[in-house]
Amino acid sequence: MKGKIALVTGAASGLGFATAKVFGEAGASIVLADWDENAVNIASQKLSDKGFTTLAIACDVSDDEQVKAMIEKTVKTFGRIDAAYNNAGVQNALADAADQTREDFDRVMNINLRGVWSCMKYELQQMRKQKSGAIVNCSSIGGILGGAQRGTYHASKHGVIGLTKSAALEYASQGIRINTICPGLIHTAMADQMIADGQGDAINEMLKDVPIGRLGRSEEIANAVLWLCSDSASLVIGHTLVVDGGYSIH
Repeated sequence: MKGKIALVTGAASGLGFATAKVFGEAGASIVLADWDENAVNIASQKLSDKGFTTLAIACDVSDDEQVKAMIEKTVKTFGRIDAAYNNAGVQNALADAADQTREDFDRVMNINLRGVWSCMKYELQQMRKQKSGAIVNCSSIGGILGGAQRGTYHASKHGVIGLTKSAALEYASQGIRINTICPGLIHTAMADQMIADGQGDAINEMLKDVPIGRLGRSEEIANAVLWLCSDSASLVIGHTLVVDGGYSIH
């Protein structure tokens, strides 16, 4: 990735920060975007202190105008976008289907699905000018499986896969590759929050069905995203890459 420009959303922590770090280690200049301006500035400074070229941008991906401004600032600063990891996402409030609220449904969809749609839209507008680029959209094992009380989250992540496959068909002939990654149970701030919310037992039960027998590490997802964005994956288009320690093969 030497000399390339990589954009990561949800980059202040977890999978996003780990992926930004891996992009930097591979030689890319990194744009870190997150809704939390203070947190993304701190994350950007951490990587800058390691000698990486970084740019921090505050962006709520559910707001199209903020997404458009994020892309414009990236291009104004670096001139192009070679790789993008659309990672920003949230969990839904746990509830049976009959009890889920419209407000929570809209919140999750606006970030997890419309946010990916919006980021991809504006990234593609730049990449088609370049006639090159690679995009990885973050789904989840929730994008290929169901989950009790998590219907809204799973619906949003299923939707990401459909968006990705359709866009991949449109842009493959223009030198742009678009793929999806589906992380499994990964030790991130989101997982810590689930434990804090009393879902620790549920995570432990799920771990019993993970053949590798442990939570994944953020860098394991980051390395997979890096590969999908690299020339080593030049023939990989519209693929849904599941990185879950074997959980979904049962």
